[in-house]
Amino acid sequence: MRRRLAALLASGRATVLEAMRAINDGGYGIAFVTAAGGRIVGTLTDGDLRRGLLAGATLESRCLRTLMSREFVSVGLGSGRAEVLDMMRARGITAVPVVDGRGQLVALHTLSDLIGGADRPNWALLMAGGRGERLRPLTEKVPKPMLTVAGRPILERLVLHLVGHGIRRLYISVNHLASVIERHFRNGRRFGCEIAYLREDAPLGTGGAMTLLPERPRHPLLVLNGDLVTQFDVGRMLDFHRRGRYAVTFGVRPHTVAIPYGVAELRSGRLHALREKPTLHMLINAGIYVVSPQALRLVVRGREFPITDLLERCRSRQLRVGAHVIEDEWMDVGRHDELRKARGQLL
Repeated sequence: MRRRLAALLASGRATVLEAMRAINDGGYGIAFVTAAGGRIVGTLTDGDLRRGLLAGATLESRCLRTLMSREFVSVGLGSGRAEVLDMMRARGITAVPVVDGRGQLVALHTLSDLIGGADRPNWALLMAGGRGERLRPLTEKVPKPMLTVAGRPILERLVLHLVGHGIRRLYISVNHLASVIERHFRNGRRFGCEIAYLREDAPLGTGGAMTLLPERPRHPLLVLNGDLVTQFDVGRMLDFHRRGRYAVTFGVRPHTVAIPYGVAELRSGRLHALREKPTLHMLINAGIYVVSPQALRLVVRGREFPITDLLERCRSRQLRVGAHVIEDEWMDVGRHDELRKARGQLL
């Protein structure tokens, strides 16, 4: 990767011919002009060089600083996929460099990487039918998954994340304020995918909504809660499920709980030990699942069916159930404090 990025760089003292080679060798239709220390100071495209040649420059001219665009867009290492995609669409560009604190190129986002990756045959089901009682009054007119984080609905972030990982067929289960979601996403075409809606007349739970699919998928189904802010590696989880030959894979997440009191341990009514303000480490349900077609047959139709019931049915039939640890960015936005934290309003 480092060698490939180096091919995109052209020193400010390089010739027009050397810049052409950088654009050609890089394969992205763009080169980055660097100053001393490797700091990016501008960008060059074929069009920039062509205009320079028409204006009198030659292949041996060392005039890159006069031909380059100084008003280029770049992002830092922490920028998310959705924000970069928004930037590309707003500016009409197809490549955004990722720079470190010294202004050096460390990665490159391209439009094909974000929305044009290799397609996967898997479908995804996004659970967006809940009423969001704990987030009232915010959810009285806006369904919880459509609350915004950094100016974008949470559900849209999930859709773009899945599309970026090659998931092209999505289903969204809706109930509360369903029209808000349907008007926003429509058929999904402008998000680079196909979206259809599963309407819950009554709450069916994470498992029950799967019975509303118009047909049984031929490949493992990805199921997600619609109120997650996450950058989990979709391909890694699907590959884990396939390699383990699991009927169902549960995404789990490391979580710590600090107990603000001394915890007493008793034995036969006597104090055995006292642990002062311990921290508990555990794995929690991340609200992300992969369900094989064979496991879908175990879901009961027509009533609420929580995903935990599917776990028990698989275990009773000796079917393998996997647990994939998600260590990427993940946040469940179900309460006011969690929403404030996701919006950067809570230290």
